[in-house]
Amino acid sequence: MTSPPPSLLRQLARGAVVLLIDAAALLVLSEILTRFVLDGPAAALGMAALIGLLNSFVWPLLARFALPLSVLTLGGAALVLNGILVAAAAEIIPGASLVGWPEGILVTIGLTILTALVSALLAIDEDEAWRRNVVSRALGRRDQVIESDIPGIAFLEIDGLAHEIVQRALRDGTMPNLARWIREGEHRLMRWETDWSSQTGACQAGLLHGSNEDMPAFRWWEKDAGKAIVTNHPRDAEEIERRHSDGRGLLHADGASRANILSGDAPHSMLTMSTAMRRRKPLGRDYTAYFATPYAVIRTFVFALVEIVRELTMSTAMRRRKPLGRDYTAYFATPYAVIRTFVFALVEIVRERRAAGRQRRRHVRPRIDRSRSYALAAAWATVVQLDLQVAAVIGDILNGRPVIYTTFLAYDEIAHHSGIERADTLAVLAKVDRQLGRIAAAAEHAPRPYRLVVLSDHGQSQGATFRQRYGQTLEELVREATGREVRAESGGEDEAMSFMGTSLTEVGRDDTAAGRAVRSATGRRTADGVVTLDAAARDALETRDDELPELSVMASGCLGLITFPREPGRVTMERLHELHPRLLPALRGHPGIGFVLVRSAEHGAVALGPNGVNYLDRGEVEGADPLEPFGPNAADHVRRTDGFDHCPDVMVNSSYWEETEEVAAFEELVGSHGGMGGPQSFPFVAFPAELGWPSEPVVSPERVHLVFRGWLAGLGQDDYADSASDSPGSNTSTSTSGASSSA
Repeated sequence: MTSPPPSLLRQLARGAVVLLIDAAALLVLSEILTRFVLDGPAAALGMAALIGLLNSFVWPLLARFALPLSVLTLGGAALVLNGILVAAAAEIIPGASLVGWPEGILVTIGLTILTALVSALLAIDEDEAWRRNVVSRALGRRDQVIESDIPGIAFLEIDGLAHEIVQRALRDGTMPNLARWIREGEHRLMRWETDWSSQTGACQAGLLHGSNEDMPAFRWWEKDAGKAIVTNHPRDAEEIERRHSDGRGLLHADGASRANILSGDAPHSMLTMSTAMRRRKPLGRDYTAYFATPYAVIRTFVFALVEIVRELTMSTAMRRRKPLGRDYTAYFATPYAVIRTFVFALVEIVRERRAAGRQRRRHVRPRIDRSRSYALAAAWATVVQLDLQVAAVIGDILNGRPVIYTTFLAYDEIAHHSGIERADTLAVLAKVDRQLGRIAAAAEHAPRPYRLVVLSDHGQSQGATFRQRYGQTLEELVREATGREVRAESGGEDEAMSFMGTSLTEVGRDDTAAGRAVRSATGRRTADGVVTLDAAARDALETRDDELPELSVMASGCLGLITFPREPGRVTMERLHELHPRLLPALRGHPGIGFVLVRSAEHGAVALGPNGVNYLDRGEVEGADPLEPFGPNAADHVRRTDGFDHCPDVMVNSSYWEETEEVAAFEELVGSHGGMGGPQSFPFVAFPAELGWPSEPVVSPERVHLVFRGWLAGLGQDDYADSASDSPGSNTSTSTSGASSSA
């Protein structure tokens, strides 16, 4: 289960190599920076060694007092402090000269970049160093973890990755870790089907709580409450979880929720929308010690001694900081994590701007405008949040948590704006796959055996947007057909921006110096108690209690929701003909709309298409079935949604062009999801081959939830024993034939 620690001789040799690399990097920087001078290799070696010692001994003490400012500045204060340490080292070492701490910051950043490049060229594996430092510390604190022979499960969700996309990624080498597990027979790959609402909120409600009833879309209007519900707003996510939780969700038995919309009743939660407004138990020292220990600055021959002293210093400092989300403060307070995050975030911003420019130059279609603010959101999703959640999951595994669930947002975020299989999107998917490999490596040293399950909650479908195709938005089409004022609520805060705000909300909840600093800095960017970085989304939240709009139009990918908030109850088709006789003909006759759901007082649920009608309650079709292009389960999905208490007055699904697998999103997104049509409705589960899968096609996340509970029960987790009798998958010999596909 564990491997022996490296010998002292090997540690010293590795420290010597790192010291030489750092010294060489400092010499290069002295040639580049005019205000940084080194008088030969001896001065470079001395300065590299002293920087390592200062980071090991002095930095932990400075970090303890600088935590609030470091969190507030997202690590900027830590960079300044580290620049001061570098300038101090230059003052002490004979033959070294550095003019000012700003140059020290440049040296710090340059040293990180050059060391990483040289290490890569010399095949000094960062992953191996990461495993050596993180895992060895956790093994040294095994008395704090849960020892068990009962396997745990880590559910690793890749948001928005469709089954057919992952198949090609495995074939083409984009995801080598997952491909190896499947090719060697360790894992199997299966497809499942979402409900009509193919989006994270409804899918995670089903996956984590076993119920996504009455969730028609990502956002919807509730007439009884007189307001909109938006899934990625923490207060609304908390309400959604309250409605669907029975207290025994997938993670209720000492589980951990990391970077999800809903928590699955996990007692350990971080970066989770539904728990952002309330603090649960803090993470253990394994996670905080990981980010509080800058392993990349071990640069001296006295590697072992420095490591012991630094570990003791940081452990003591963190024990004195029991309040707050130590997960954030420790992360932003350490030079390695800050510099690495800062550099990688800058690289991601440059990469995103280059990718957007390349699409424009090559006239790639479909494409959308990608702003500078989006580049920041992309950097958060693909660097900062990714680092935070992987560290949290590793901490959970090394603590022996029985069940863990995390959502990797990065692929979904980039695919929305770039496309589902564009080069920059697949590069991010490869980065996520690398994290899967790291998590698997850490699991080898866990205090219990682990089964890793990789899955997605939905897919994405691509296509030019409705506005790009037809020169008008869905809201404008409705306004033209009704002659009424329409509140267009198709936007909202970008999901990555929303998670950024959630992280700041979490940090700012506690009555600590860091919490108070964050609250003070974000006060003007707070709406409804939540840090909201997008100004338009903040304005929408602040006007929630305004006068009811006459007409509300919302969008969830290629799914549109039309509601008349001032009309009581569900507005029938007959009533719509009286109020706005041009509306339904305009919708069903539009080439960008596949079908329209309304409720008839005479016929019940009705799906209207351009050339036919499906009377869902009677099971009769007149003319061409408008649901036929959307698959054999489309009628069941639409019928179920029609029965929701908060089903909108009119639901609109965009057209689906089967030849190109394209849809026309009502939001300005290249890749979208939320309705039916194409790969957005078909996610995947890659699971250990020893576990079972139902023989019949798996449809709906609620069904997948039962499979997951069955696995946990079958592995011996008694808290899920009540699931064994009615949960497919609890029997590891379950057949995998049928319509589900296996790679």
